[in-house]
Amino acid sequence: MKTYKSILILVAFVFVLPVLNASNPFWGVTGHRTIGKIAEDYLSSKAKRKIEELLDGQSLALVSTFGDDIKSDKRYNEFYTWHYINMPFDVKYEDSEKNENGDLVSGIEKCKQVLLDKNSKKEDKVFYLKLLVHLIGDLHQPMHVGRSEDKGGNDIQVRWFNDGTNLHSVWDSKMIEHYNMTFTELAGNTDKISKEQIKYLQNGTVADWANETQQLAIKVYGSAEVGEKLGYNYMYTNFELVRSQLQVGGVRLAQVLNTIFS
Repeated sequence: MKTYKSILILVAFVFVLPVLNASNPFWGVTGHRTIGKIAEDYLSSKAKRKIEELLDGQSLALVSTFGDDIKSDKRYNEFYTWHYINMPFDVKYEDSEKNENGDLVSGIEKCKQVLLDKNSKKEDKVFYLKLLVHLIGDLHQPMHVGRSEDKGGNDIQVRWFNDGTNLHSVWDSKMIEHYNMTFTELAGNTDKISKEQIKYLQNGTVADWANETQQLAIKVYGSAEVGEKLGYNYMYTNFELVRSQLQVGGVRLAQVLNTIFS
């Protein structure tokens, strides 16, 4: 059976098809920080300097969890729907019915808009920069573009080794935790990719990337049955896709930030 290794870094042009509802923080803390750390290695000097000024020296890894951190504060409830996309399997994002409260793609575009506006206040730029770092990470977790009827896999109960959990949590954090690497270790052990591969991955729009993630979500939905016990074999078969998406997310986050700040 083919492992996801082959889809690793070269899965940038696929179209998509999922639906989801966010309950848990996708990618978890380690995944988001890994993406932020990877992105830092691909920033232009100019972008890096401007970001350091806005964040007062804080790293992208540190601020990457901001989007989940503010979920506990009711003042930020308006951003809740920005963490995911709901759309039928046979519809691309551009043709889908949009959530009136916003979604992952429109949320990212709003962040970019604020950051590109010369009249935006610094405090607004800081807020939306932190949120942008988080949302680009969310965009590359397959269950972020999952089905609405099961809340992006949150309602699909499975067992992770001997513990009860759900499919969403397995992809959010269980596999990453089991791999037992820190975010700096994960970021420091990405696959080597060429300049051509980097350019290829960074091509396309945010909507294109959402469509691609949806295709991966379909594969994830087919990877486990309700009630199934997942463990070593599931890790062996699927963790390369996790590593790949963390790396792709970091490379693309850098591209978005370079475009904004360079």
